[in-house]
Amino acid sequence: MTERRLDLVFLWHMHQPDYRDHASGEFVLPWVLLHAIKDYTDMAAHLERHPQVRAVVNFVPILLDQIEDYCEQIDSARYRDPLLRLLAQPDLDRIDLDDRRLLLKTCFLNSHSTMLAPFPHYLRLHKLYSHVVKEEGEAALGYLSGAYYGDLVTWYFLAWSGETERRRQPLLANLMTKGDHFDHGDRLQLLAWIGATLKGLVPRYRALQERGQIELSTTPHTHPLGPLLLDFAAARESLPDAQLPEARGFPGGRSRLEAHMERAKASHAARFGRLPVGMWPAEGAVSTGLAVLFAEHGCRWIASGEGVLRNSLRDAKLPDQRAAYRPWRLADCPDLRLFFRDERLSDLIGFEYAKWHGRDAARDFVAKLEDILAAAPAGETPAVGIVLDGENAWEHYPYNGYYFFDDLYALIEAHPTIRSTTYAEIVGRAAPPPCGTLPRLTAGSWVYGSLSTWIGDADKNLAWDLLCEAKQSYDLVLASGRLDAAEAAAAQAQLAVCESSDWFWWFGDYNPAHAVASFDQLYRRNLANLYRLLKLAPPAELDAAISAGSRDAAGDGTMRRAT
Repeated sequence: MTERRLDLVFLWHMHQPDYRDHASGEFVLPWVLLHAIKDYTDMAAHLERHPQVRAVVNFVPILLDQIEDYCEQIDSARYRDPLLRLLAQPDLDRIDLDDRRLLLKTCFLNSHSTMLAPFPHYLRLHKLYSHVVKEEGEAALGYLSGAYYGDLVTWYFLAWSGETERRRQPLLANLMTKGDHFDHGDRLQLLAWIGATLKGLVPRYRALQERGQIELSTTPHTHPLGPLLLDFAAARESLPDAQLPEARGFPGGRSRLEAHMERAKASHAARFGRLPVGMWPAEGAVSTGLAVLFAEHGCRWIASGEGVLRNSLRDAKLPDQRAAYRPWRLADCPDLRLFFRDERLSDLIGFEYAKWHGRDAARDFVAKLEDILAAAPAGETPAVGIVLDGENAWEHYPYNGYYFFDDLYALIEAHPTIRSTTYAEIVGRAAPPPCGTLPRLTAGSWVYGSLSTWIGDADKNLAWDLLCEAKQSYDLVLASGRLDAAEAAAAQAQLAVCESSDWFWWFGDYNPAHAVASFDQLYRRNLANLYRLLKLAPPAELDAAISAGSRDAAGDGTMRRAT
């Protein structure tokens, strides 16, 4: 009798939006840099320590573009990220008030329980900040010494270093042991480690791919929200009463999506040596038309959220019991396989297990997989998809999730009936698993199974209308022939940045006002820069905040999206 098995697919989605102000070239927020030295390096190391665990790792091209930008900054010593510039600054006694404000505002932004409180020297810096600056106000900024700011910026990067790096890099251990009075030489050594870590990321993941341990997949280039670029009315498939923008739709959305897909494929092949087999659509957002487009561009699989599958089965009047544990296809698109994440298990990792002891969490997760297999009908091999952001959850775990992953991956390696695998391996089998057939997909995402996170709110709709107006201007200018080839390419690159889903994510009164303000400002800067590249004056409406809730918020928001 053949032993029953369960196929387990981890898909770790690595994504950050473009945080650059392209008019100045400056990085406005540091999250690409910080997640790169902490999470992307740790996630590679967990797999390297457990060579029998297989997974899908999805890199959004715009993230890799920014990592390469950081590598160039460090190689050239021309820093476009102010935190790197201050880390490299020889004399921090001489920095101006704006830089002092920046350091104090930025360098305590983390999960204090796991990334600040465990380090007494760093905690002391925070206590001094709370006592001096919070009580005395800006007048105290000039009284804090360069030694204070030097220790602060050093500890910020140390706190954001990967746990696996702390265990293998003597430099990090030595600096943490030293604890304070870091000098310029210490900071330069830390800067060199950051550069080496960034440069090693793509080669490490490519090596994991070459030895067959991981599948590397991608997302259309700047993470555009595909169903809405094709048709705003897609929002009403899951929420019939959704309010839509005044614009009828995004002009030329299909051709823009195709450009994003082809650029992502080229980026992926250049960096990882082969074309991707599948893609994770931005935000797991899909529609029937988008799925067909992915298939036309050579994708053999895409994945989405379980809520999309439930809505699609409901609308087709099909049963949904255990539906997420097998692949699906569309009636009009038979060669593309659709996979759907297990919401319960994915969200346990993303939001709940950080509160548990790592071994208890790992055992609970494996026990739930065993229950899924035990409940499967005879002859069925369940395929369980665990899909979540590969960077945002771990700072809430002790030791950045080191012990959780060590226990989880070890249990999976040793398990007799749970087989970790990849979507490419499943669709490439000589006898692939049977799949269900859907007449159509009800458009939605991995957030609530709808598109409401990106459209329907008044601020989100206004953001879309501003983008549609800019795209109309773009089309007219390009058709006029006023731009030469280089100017047209620059405008197209800026348009692609404006099309990212992340701008629309943050609008809405349910998000923190300071975070909304930061993304609001950068989005409008991007649109204004697009007009300038088109040799047009930016419209005056881009001078005013889109979100009413962000107009009174001070400073740069730094909240990151939920997992």
